[in-house]
Amino acid sequence: MTEIAVIGMACRYAEARSPAQLWENVLAQRRSFRRIPRVRLNLADYAPDGNANGDHITEVMAAVLEDYEFDRSRFHVSQSAFAATDLTHWLALDVAAQALTDARLLHPTAEQRERTGVYVGNSLTGEFSRANLMRLRWPYVRRVLAAALQQENSRPEELEALIARVETLYKSPFPATNEDSLAGGLSNTIAGRICNYFDFKGGGYTVDGACASSLLAVTTACSALQSGDVDVAIAGGVDLSLDPFELAGFSSLGALAGDKMRVFDAQSSGFWPGEGCGMVVMMRQEDALARHHSPYAVIRGWGISSDGNGGITRPEVAGQMLALRRAYEKSGYGIDSVAYFEGHGTGTSIGDTTELQALSQTMRQAHSKAVPSAIGSIKANIGHTKAAAGVAGLIKAAMAVQTKIIPPVTGCDRPHPELMSNEARLRVLREAELWPGGAPARAGVSGFGFGGINVHVALEAADAVVRKSFIPAEIEQLSSAQDYELFVFAARNAKELSRQLTEALRVAAEISFSEITDLSILFAKKTGSNAAGTAVRAACVASSPSELVTALEKLLAFCEAGVDKQIDVQAGVFFSKSITHPRIGFLFPGQASPVYTTGGMWARRFPELRTLYARARLPQQQSINTRTAQPCIA
Repeated sequence: MTEIAVIGMACRYAEARSPAQLWENVLAQRRSFRRIPRVRLNLADYAPDGNANGDHITEVMAAVLEDYEFDRSRFHVSQSAFAATDLTHWLALDVAAQALTDARLLHPTAEQRERTGVYVGNSLTGEFSRANLMRLRWPYVRRVLAAALQQENSRPEELEALIARVETLYKSPFPATNEDSLAGGLSNTIAGRICNYFDFKGGGYTVDGACASSLLAVTTACSALQSGDVDVAIAGGVDLSLDPFELAGFSSLGALAGDKMRVFDAQSSGFWPGEGCGMVVMMRQEDALARHHSPYAVIRGWGISSDGNGGITRPEVAGQMLALRRAYEKSGYGIDSVAYFEGHGTGTSIGDTTELQALSQTMRQAHSKAVPSAIGSIKANIGHTKAAAGVAGLIKAAMAVQTKIIPPVTGCDRPHPELMSNEARLRVLREAELWPGGAPARAGVSGFGFGGINVHVALEAADAVVRKSFIPAEIEQLSSAQDYELFVFAARNAKELSRQLTEALRVAAEISFSEITDLSILFAKKTGSNAAGTAVRAACVASSPSELVTALEKLLAFCEAGVDKQIDVQAGVFFSKSITHPRIGFLFPGQASPVYTTGGMWARRFPELRTLYARARLPQQQSINTRTAQPCIA
């Protein structure tokens, strides 16, 4: 079996400009979802109430790229070519260059260029090329507009003048068609553009396997390296598609989440979309070592299957099990030796259930070990990036085996029933764990897509170095996850506080879930530095941008109403004009609903408390039993 070394990685996803930043966000359980910016898509235009024909989109959050700018001068791209080409092309080229830099291959030799292949996962190019087609649809729009205006009995000269003005306005957002438009609007030229810029001659093409595209691109590259067709392979995926075509389609399928995106959860009901790009550079392991590269991980096996007549959009257990079996037959080791699985994990009820059943049944057939393997999904952090999703999971898994850390899961409040039975072969981690002592650092990555395509990649650490403990930076990241954040404000008078709250409200409407923590810290620092001499104080707690907006609106109303003091426990807000000698008290919850016996947020925030809870020897599950609950409360 030829081992494939991952020697370079790069990515650009929501709030993650590098694999290291992506990994930090995973450890901190940051969720990069925010309201879709109106400059990208105004969801109000597709609201059910205003769309009698049913072409509506569910109110949805998304993980979007921010502040991305392509450096045209660095890549020698003209303005006309840039404007006529979908942004997916430039993002893929940019991230591929970063991956080559990471692999120390940015300036390859002539021999390396001759033997380097490029494989990019993508579906439907991107939203920008689809939007630009609107310009070429003007003749149809003109006919519809003319027919409507003729019914108003307008004079011909007035009609033509009006249509001419509308045409100018209609076409103004879209670039004029030129010699770059055709190639710039196709997905099959994305890989070719990378080959063109770097003069790679080992072959380059786009792989379309829907949401499995980027992982299929990786396995295609692995096969090319294994057969000797190429010596270096660049593989990954890119997806920028937050437009009505895909979102309305997913909405009609019921695949978009409502109040929250949950993965491998008993309440999983859909996903929130994301966008971005990820690329990896690979070589045969013996070649990588001979050239003194330091691999992140080694791919040992991969398996591909289809669901046959099982269905086009509905996943099948049997098809996924077939891909798993093929991957581990090729890897040379059993699936029962894998401690962590990076699942496809879209958060849909049928998708999560099918995946958990397929993995569990395969592990039972392998007579898996007593300790269940952990499972998670990067989609809970950066959304479902579709054609770029699989490679994001691969990068996360590579970071896991390299650091010897099994990452915590994000977006799982109540684990799926498949994870809770006595026969469970999988588990979700609320906190990260060091890799089990003596166990090989092995992970599996799954990707599935429309059409019934199934892909699984088996990888392991490039070395056998065992981690003994978390380092301080990791402890800080791991303890940063909060269920709620506290926002504090202080001012000399109500008018000044009103200005603070108004500014906070403006920002809160646009932030992501993860930026709630950042904003809380920002206001705490501002309030702390300006607290002296302030008489008016306000505070609120929130766990989401929408909750923060509601709480700030309440505080602003109290402030402007001139009340002296107001507390709204249900809304989580406090307002007072007369704080002189504050008294601090601790409130301990009583026994009513189930009590968590692991310390929850306290133990996550203050690692020292874990020792206290360990000494108490409480059961490791929530309980309403008096004997268990009362010691836990105290």
